[in-house]
Amino acid sequence: MRNRHRERAVIVCTIAALAAAPALAQTDEIPRTASGRPDMSGTYDIATLTPLQRPERFGDKAFLTEEEAAEIARQEFDRNAQRNEASDPNREAPPAGGDGSPGAAGNVGGYNTFWIDRGNDAFLIDGQWRTSIIVDPPNGRQPPLTDAARQRIEERRALGRPNTGTAWWMIENGLDAPGPYDDPEIRPLAERCLLGFGSTGGPPMLPVLYNNLKRIVQTDDHIMILVEMVHDARIIRMNAEHAAPEIRSWLGDSVGHWEGDTLVVDTTNFNDTPALRQATRDLHVVERFTRLDADTLLYRFTVEDPNVWTAPWTGEYVWPASDTRVYEYACHEANYSFSGILGGARILEQDVREGRVPEPPR
Repeated sequence: MRNRHRERAVIVCTIAALAAAPALAQTDEIPRTASGRPDMSGTYDIATLTPLQRPERFGDKAFLTEEEAAEIARQEFDRNAQRNEASDPNREAPPAGGDGSPGAAGNVGGYNTFWIDRGNDAFLIDGQWRTSIIVDPPNGRQPPLTDAARQRIEERRALGRPNTGTAWWMIENGLDAPGPYDDPEIRPLAERCLLGFGSTGGPPMLPVLYNNLKRIVQTDDHIMILVEMVHDARIIRMNAEHAAPEIRSWLGDSVGHWEGDTLVVDTTNFNDTPALRQATRDLHVVERFTRLDADTLLYRFTVEDPNVWTAPWTGEYVWPASDTRVYEYACHEANYSFSGILGGARILEQDVREGRVPEPPR
């Protein structure tokens, strides 16, 4: 994990840049491959303060004023400044854990704001600052969930438990009850360093809290998109047929073709756990990559999953070029947490068996 906060001398410069930013317009002066196609190759930093879904306070308002965009940038600038001060409580160690006695739960900590790199401002397209990445439905939010999707969400919520420092699965269901820490393969994919959280690897490819670099390598037959977070590498096969329906993967099967100067990527064949939150194996994503100029891509996508949403939804945002290098994301090599997670669960279970916590039901 790396912190790439872009330094700014004074906030006045940021606000002035917001006010003077030109509209993005596609131009003929774009890099092209030897075959004449737009050359998408390069590294892009997709971090943005614009959220996926429009905050409800904006209603149907699709665009920010210059003042609102400047205020968003100012607030993030202030947060970044606080992160660089030793007195910032968000930089300090988390509270101490439990005292070691049975049932004494503690906060084991996590990332604080020092590590977060959400970008420095919102993005604009055609000279207008967007209030959300989603542009359809017009309210800038995902369509309503299907009845089946709502039921699945409620069932998952019912399985959640606060950290009580006890083997609650045995206390509630008996000594032989299965638990959520019985096997590393039942833990979440992101926790196992197998798939980035927040659909950063996509599709669709969305910005997350940090590690937002994307590197594109393009040939006439294949296009590869290397994702900084959890080192996913998407391979897009050009002018091909989709794989057989029984061949499925987390990132799906991506097939591309050109429509004029726009790269269109159609992805199907997902497995039961795609990266996109709540999505199912019937997820279908169509992405469009258009080079606006030598330093900017426009990324547009449409999501459809009849098992989850009552209608398709579409979003778009810009990918600015970056001269930052994508380094290896060596997640699992340092993922020592699993020995603690699984080993700790065994200790909690032993506490139940030896009567150091309330007896399980008989």
